[in-house]
Amino acid sequence: MAALLADASARAALAGRQPAPRAARASLARPNARRMQQRVQAAPSAPAPAAAAQAAPQAKLELSELTAVSPLDGRYGRATHPLRHTFSEYGLIRFRALVECRWLQMLAEIPEVEEVPPFSAAAGAVLDGLATGFSVEDALEVKDVERTTNHDVKALEYVLKRRFAADGELARVLEFTHFACTSEDINNLAHGLMLTEAMNEHVLPTMDKLISELGRLAVEYADVPMLSRTHGQTASPTTMGKEMAVFAYRLQRQRDAAAAVYPEVDWQSVGQRFVTGLGLEWNPYVTQIEPHDCIAELFAAIMRFNNILVDFDRDVWAYISLGYFKQRTIAGEVGSSTMPHKVNPIDFENSEGNLGLANAVMDHLANKLPVSRWQRDLTDSTVLRNLGVGIGHSLIAYASSLKGISKLQLDAARLHADLDASWEVLAEPIQTVMRRYAVEEPYEKLKAFTRGQRVTQASMQQFVRDLDGVPPEAKEQLAALTPWTYIGNAPDQARALRRHIGGGGGGGNGAAH
Repeated sequence: MAALLADASARAALAGRQPAPRAARASLARPNARRMQQRVQAAPSAPAPAAAAQAAPQAKLELSELTAVSPLDGRYGRATHPLRHTFSEYGLIRFRALVECRWLQMLAEIPEVEEVPPFSAAAGAVLDGLATGFSVEDALEVKDVERTTNHDVKALEYVLKRRFAADGELARVLEFTHFACTSEDINNLAHGLMLTEAMNEHVLPTMDKLISELGRLAVEYADVPMLSRTHGQTASPTTMGKEMAVFAYRLQRQRDAAAAVYPEVDWQSVGQRFVTGLGLEWNPYVTQIEPHDCIAELFAAIMRFNNILVDFDRDVWAYISLGYFKQRTIAGEVGSSTMPHKVNPIDFENSEGNLGLANAVMDHLANKLPVSRWQRDLTDSTVLRNLGVGIGHSLIAYASSLKGISKLQLDAARLHADLDASWEVLAEPIQTVMRRYAVEEPYEKLKAFTRGQRVTQASMQQFVRDLDGVPPEAKEQLAALTPWTYIGNAPDQARALRRHIGGGGGGGNGAAH
């Protein structure tokens, strides 16, 4: 409280007003408090919270971006809207329907299953239509049936049978719908298809955009010298382009790892697995649940990608703080409610926050899903309904990073000024040359000269001129060295990135396959 009063005094003095003494302020406050108490006592008593709630029940809020509990469907609903087709309850039912229809079609192709003869083109078209065109209205019918069955997969089976019953050919094989299947057979394939669709249509393309943008920055800034920092202290110079290339290369490796983990469903192999389930060839290593190891591996790769992006977000945030990057302003945007001058790095902060949430969810999924009690428990069922949560937060983060990158403007003069104030970084090449010519204690001499001292261009060049045992031509080369030219092959490394990310900073190796 004393600190608050002191701050109020300072603000009032700055405004040309003298605040009332503390005692006077206190005496002024007391009558106000008494008057407020009198008003409260005179006012009609308000009903208790519980009674008020009973008297005026809250109206049911329709789901919208304003009323959604999860920010994925609320504040960030526009960013995650494309995922609803894949990861929603409708999306899960849609993929289950696809698996059920494809399985019935596959039964018709197995000679040993004589009760299901090969389908005509017309019957096949009906199955294809349901497999690829299962609508929201169809899914609502499934949910309506589920109110009776209290079993989601069984409800879908009943709805599919209704559709099949309308076709004479399919009506004859109604009871082969879901034949020899467990719910897990349907669900694990549906979840695999959900992830495959999300990876191919959303995650991998957005990862590719990020890598492409970093590749562009790597080439654009390949020759822009920058003071590096290790342990927060000045260190050997690099280039901004080379540092962007480091992130692009790291992200590309994890992007490729994620693409390789979850291939598209091979229906021939799926059929083989179902046939072995019929007892034609027993696999002793299968329990009653698919172990979800592939999902764990996929999320581990995405988490590594996300962690690298967090590293990038934090570095760019710091470069903005140092003034290396300016941010393009957008008319109408506000950086602070009280400080009009501010242009905050909100996009990179948003990205970092969402990446943390994404990884927290995916880490739980990756650790939980491979574990099931004995041959089967249902703890994975509720967890699997959150597949889209980690993906959703990841995509929000990727979009935020891309938006932040689009606003960046490099301030080369600011980078040069930092380098010009850091001549001590040339101690590294100078002591290396001294070692070459057997100068006694080169490291120790440079340590005494630079550590804790202000080193300028003049003082460093004088140190070089005073060196004993170093040939004149070597001294001349050292004297010509500057912090902004001591960058080694960093520009070449930045430009060589195109060989590793598909050329010219472009988008990787395509979608998963």
